[in-house]
Amino acid sequence: MMEPREQAKKTDSKGEEQMVEPTAEVQEQAIEPLAEVLGRVEKAYAAYLEAEREVMRVYKAKEEQAEKDCKEAGQQANSAYEQAIEQADKVYKKVEQQAEEAYRKAKEQTEEAYRRAREQARKTYDESVGQASVVRKETIEQASATRTEAIERSWQIFSKSKK
Repeated sequence: MMEPREQAKKTDSKGEEQMVEPTAEVQEQAIEPLAEVLGRVEKAYAAYLEAEREVMRVYKAKEEQAEKDCKEAGQQANSAYEQAIEQADKVYKKVEQQAEEAYRKAKEQTEEAYRRAREQARKTYDESVGQASVVRKETIEQASATRTEAIERSWQIFSKSKK
């Protein structure tokens, strides 16, 4: 068998060298490594695409978790708000009942004492409801800000990983 270099040149009867096409065997030997390289490149690219999809799934899951956490915080804030209103209502009813008792006992003394006790009960109720409303609003805002920050961080990390 001739070496590839020897196959590429032949001498004719006059002693001049002529270029000859490489044989199929030589071409096949050159193509096989290229095919292997292309195969590895294709596998690497497919792995890259799969990794990118996996990263996207993870970021999407994190975004969904942030959304879930935000909803949960909102539900907790609503629950705390409702409990505060119930408590304020109980306090209001109790204070109102006490005011009525005081009124009955002190009916002869003054009508003004009754009015003040009711006003105080109303003021206590209004303050309790107002405080509960503020706490609810702050909790929802904080949860929303946390969710927004988490999403922004996730997308920043994702954007940096794409570069």
